[in-house]
Amino acid sequence: MEGFLGTRVLVVIGIGGIGKSITRRLGFGKRVLLADFDERSLQAASKDLMADGYSITAIRVDVSSRESVRSLAGVAAGLGDVVQVVNTAGLSPNMAPPERILAVDLVGVALVLEEFGEVVASGGAGLVISSMAGYMPPPLPPEVNEAPARAPAEELLRLPFLKPTAIPDSGAAYGISKRANHLRVQAESLHWGERGARINSISPGIVATPMAQTEMTSPLSAGYRAMIDASVSKRMGTAEEIAAAAAYLLGPDSSFVTGSDLLIDGGVIAALRAGRLKLTEGT
Repeated sequence: MEGFLGTRVLVVIGIGGIGKSITRRLGFGKRVLLADFDERSLQAASKDLMADGYSITAIRVDVSSRESVRSLAGVAAGLGDVVQVVNTAGLSPNMAPPERILAVDLVGVALVLEEFGEVVASGGAGLVISSMAGYMPPPLPPEVNEAPARAPAEELLRLPFLKPTAIPDSGAAYGISKRANHLRVQAESLHWGERGARINSISPGIVATPMAQTEMTSPLSAGYRAMIDASVSKRMGTAEEIAAAAAYLLGPDSSFVTGSDLLIDGGVIAALRAGRLKLTEGT
């Protein structure tokens, strides 16, 4: 990216398959700050990337904690000009109970957007990796749409429709979290814009990552296979395909794009809306 002086910093939160692919595509020649909750995975990814010549700083983070995210943002700012911020951290429906999914996938995104919105450099860009699941819940009433977009992060789980009694299972928690991501990115784009920065999201479909492989062997596997079979592409996506889209949204060619979500699902949502795909409860 042009127009920056000093050290350029790429922040990647969540070092799974997509996070690692984005780091490899965008991180060479920058100072890369990697962050993840899993210390073992974080250190393994850091070792691999440093062996290939990347400049890596690794920090453990809990995105559900404002203190932890704020500390990470401070480290990033101390490394140089924070020009690109990518949040891929998330839990899938098979990985955690509803309350933990809401804490990471919904509150965590809000905290990252709020805290890194205070340190991102002018001309910089951010990206949230959301999910096609955000397109699956039925449309929300206007007053419900407004709340997850603008409520302070700490107040999100106090909203009536996000209380435990209103969320029947982990699948529902995941879907509403991803819908909220889209709304939150659009709202926060105004604040990021005051700093001369942009923020967007990508909603991948089923991508061939270790997380997806776990889902494909879970009790939800039949639903995932049905989505692949009903889609136009008839296959999973790849982490490299998501990284290519990320490079566009984080680079100068997308300077007129902010507050938007890019759906990359091989046609699953199109099949769903056309009635070619029927989701079962819990999918």
